[in-house]
Amino acid sequence: MAGPTSNDPLAMRERLLAATYACVARVGIAKTTVEDVVRESGVSRATVYRYFPGGRDELMLETVGWELGHYLTRLGDHVRDEPDLVHLVESGLVFARRSLLEHAMLQRILQTEPDRLLGLLTTESAKTVPFIAAFLLPYLQREQAAGRLRANLDLDRVGEHLARMILSLIGTPGRWAYDDPVQLRALVTEELLGPLLT
Repeated sequence: MAGPTSNDPLAMRERLLAATYACVARVGIAKTTVEDVVRESGVSRATVYRYFPGGRDELMLETVGWELGHYLTRLGDHVRDEPDLVHLVESGLVFARRSLLEHAMLQRILQTEPDRLLGLLTTESAKTVPFIAAFLLPYLQREQAAGRLRANLDLDRVGEHLARMILSLIGTPGRWAYDDPVQLRALVTEELLGPLLT
């Protein structure tokens, strides 16, 4: 791993988070130690604690948040050009679920220690829900202006509600098969967006 210059704190932070991610993807949260991160990153233990004074617990939380940010950015890029809200949510659910199932770190943790991941994700959801809601807001405004959403909706509240529902459905599809276009359309237009659409 190429080393950042010592006067670049953001690059060093990225380096440490990437090293932690690699360790967790390889052995899981419970078995990843600060020493593992030191070896993976090639920096000293003192450097790790300089950037993450909370040690291992802070590293784990920050790494989950860091990777979740990357995940949500990829999701946003994937759906950005969809023509309307229905297609955006459909495409987003399919992409997000597939990405989750293919994600090395998350799959390792889900197989070995799902309770630990749930705790970290619960902590991160306080940041994730507003992030998704803010992403959805311009699309909701566009749909309302086009007459496809009811005119009397509080779009901030709608965005937050949709963000929570979407996060839940990414993790647990329930009875819905996202690879079935008929089921996917029914989920989005009847369950998720039904009360909102004109």
